[in-house]
Amino acid sequence: MRHAAPVLPPAEAADPLAIVSPRPGHQGCCSPTDALDARRVADRLGIPLYALDLSVEFEQIIDAFAADYGSGRTPNPCVRCNAWIKFGRLFDHADAIGAAHVATGHYARLEQEPSGPALRRGLDTARDQSYVLFDIRPDRLRRMMLPVGGLAKADVRARAAALGLVTADKPDSQEICFVAPGEHARLVAHRLGGSRAGEIVDSSGRVLGRHPGIEHFTVGQRQGLGIAVGTPLHVIRIEPETCRVVVGSRSEVPETRLVAGSATWLEAPPTGSFDCLVQCRAQRTAAPAVVTLLSADRFTAEFTGGPDHSPGPISPGQPAVCYAGDRLLGGGWIEG
Repeated sequence: MRHAAPVLPPAEAADPLAIVSPRPGHQGCCSPTDALDARRVADRLGIPLYALDLSVEFEQIIDAFAADYGSGRTPNPCVRCNAWIKFGRLFDHADAIGAAHVATGHYARLEQEPSGPALRRGLDTARDQSYVLFDIRPDRLRRMMLPVGGLAKADVRARAAALGLVTADKPDSQEICFVAPGEHARLVAHRLGGSRAGEIVDSSGRVLGRHPGIEHFTVGQRQGLGIAVGTPLHVIRIEPETCRVVVGSRSEVPETRLVAGSATWLEAPPTGSFDCLVQCRAQRTAAPAVVTLLSADRFTAEFTGGPDHSPGPISPGQPAVCYAGDRLLGGGWIEG
């Protein structure tokens, strides 16, 4: 449970209850400290709190995280957590206890339209989290509640303070909850039975040095390459079969086209090709593109905004999320 979730006015939630899934030894939104805060908030609001053991599901997320890095991809575990746990297993539990809705503190909005509920960016665009919700099942939208998406963060904190909640001034959680900052490579190496070390080469195949493991790198990366050739170098490709990291100039970093698979569409996309905005990383701005459906769950995106409206480096393993204005249409996982 995120600390902002219980600010719903009573009229908006009949017989509310709270659920938390603490992870011993973890940080961020899943730590024992957060579980204790959830207990204090629930007590203050006079609502029951249930603890769920989702350790098996969390292990699956960590395994997928490690497998992606080991395959040369850059994973986004928050998307997996939302799809598999917050809007997956949590809905299963809601069904088991007869709960009508599931509310979370994600910064996004749900609006009712003639065709059904639409998922939109949060009004506080600097904190928008709709990007990490693209992979949830479309049928979940009718039972979802996102009560803080139409508020500024200051307003949420003010409401929490007015209710006397101990979390009103609690710092935001931005880290990956299951690994400390800067330690992901060690976790991946442990899960995969060792680092995937290899050569650093340029685009012609010339060996420039060696690296400690492909899990240390992502496409577009410039810092921490461990080599110097007199000109700036960026990661332009990771080759998991040979464990080679390919580097080149900034102009060689892929930013103009992508292919995405395992797509989820919250509403039926137009057939053929269509114009939209595509976001390729959580903290980046969506860029104009022409999206072409290859099948029901695969698409290409050709970016049309030029250097001034680039999507940034395109990293396999990250989501490519399509928007019509601020309305989320769907998205997929970048293959290349």
